[in-house]
Amino acid sequence: MRRSALLTGAVMTVPALAVLIAVTSGAASNWPAWPRQSGPAAALNLPSTTVKRGEVRFTVSARGELQGSNSEMMVAPMTGARELIITYLKDPGEQVKAGETVVQFDTTEQEFALAEAEADLAEAEQQVVQAEAETAAKEEETRALLLQAKSDLKVAELEARKNPLLAAIVARQNTLAVEAAQDRLHQLERDIANRGASSRAAIMIQEAARNKAQVKAQTARKNIDSMNLKAKSGGYVNVQQNMNGNFMFWGMQLPAFKLGDTARAGMAVAQIPDLNSWEIRAQIAELDRGHLADGQIAEVSIVAMPDKQFKAHIKSIGGTNGSPWERRFECVFALDNPVPELRPGMSANIRVTTDTVKDALWLPSQALFESDGRTFVYLQSGQSFSPKDVKLVQRSESRVVITGLSEGQVVAMASPESMQRKKGEGSASGALKALKGS
Repeated sequence: MRRSALLTGAVMTVPALAVLIAVTSGAASNWPAWPRQSGPAAALNLPSTTVKRGEVRFTVSARGELQGSNSEMMVAPMTGARELIITYLKDPGEQVKAGETVVQFDTTEQEFALAEAEADLAEAEQQVVQAEAETAAKEEETRALLLQAKSDLKVAELEARKNPLLAAIVARQNTLAVEAAQDRLHQLERDIANRGASSRAAIMIQEAARNKAQVKAQTARKNIDSMNLKAKSGGYVNVQQNMNGNFMFWGMQLPAFKLGDTARAGMAVAQIPDLNSWEIRAQIAELDRGHLADGQIAEVSIVAMPDKQFKAHIKSIGGTNGSPWERRFECVFALDNPVPELRPGMSANIRVTTDTVKDALWLPSQALFESDGRTFVYLQSGQSFSPKDVKLVQRSESRVVITGLSEGQVVAMASPESMQRKKGEGSASGALKALKGS
């Protein structure tokens, strides 16, 4: 029984290998240096089109999103706090007037800092008053001592005038008294200067403490004011995505900010677009970059307003980015005739006419092939298609203008060889499935 099963498996494997070898050989035979003529079977299954003559308008189409130009971006202020809690936030799309509050952050911490700074300021001001009063009292005392020292010197000098009439010892005492009074006066004058400098230094220290408290209080008030974000101009609120603590994955749509969320300093929370200046940002394939330039006119249709048509012009063209197989660049269009019904975030279809060729032969771009530096089409001849060299005049993403054919001729929209290979691969896979099923 076991041997029979093994033999059966070996017998089933032989046809499968034969089919695979046949498919591989057929695939290898379809790798010519130049496309060959295909038979009637390929002609019956190939999609085809005819060569047309007429006016060809080359256009670049794109889809973008409407947003206000010169938009006012409202960001979380730099207050020294790591995170700010949103305590008030206008609803998305809500209309606001100039000066109206849009976002409010929690000011509890800053209000505490303000109260503390104001208390320090009041204490510092009292310290300054006290230092000034003490300085004034010391100066008054010093002036009194100075007057007393001058008076003592005057008395001593008057007594010394009697020296010629007095005994030598008494005269000597009077002279010593004058010298002592002069020394006290000079010392007092020096002390007055030092005491004045010390008093002024003490006052300056207290004034510095007062200025520090004033700065703290002003900073706290400024922080409180900055945490109340007001609109500078009227418009509609466009709430931004909350990227604080949210991990971004490919294709993921982050939630918008809401009441109670936290925001880091510098994060954009809301946007007020300028309703008098609209623009559309679109990502366009790199192939069309050479056909666009600043100032070109564009036709715009808003998806939400299909009955109205708008005009725009290219405002700026950005750099190219994206993967090597899908390179794109950003193009900004300025809307020329906005209306009050427009809203931020509306989708817009854009079409730019880059060139118009009259009396031209043209084909869909899928019907033109290139290989080894040659440009050709598959031209129908009877029941088969054969390659035919043509000259490419101009191309867009959807159409090509060519020469070398006549109007009305039929060409294939796909390569006959690739269709045959696909058909052969389909037959081979079907045979393999049948073998597995048996």
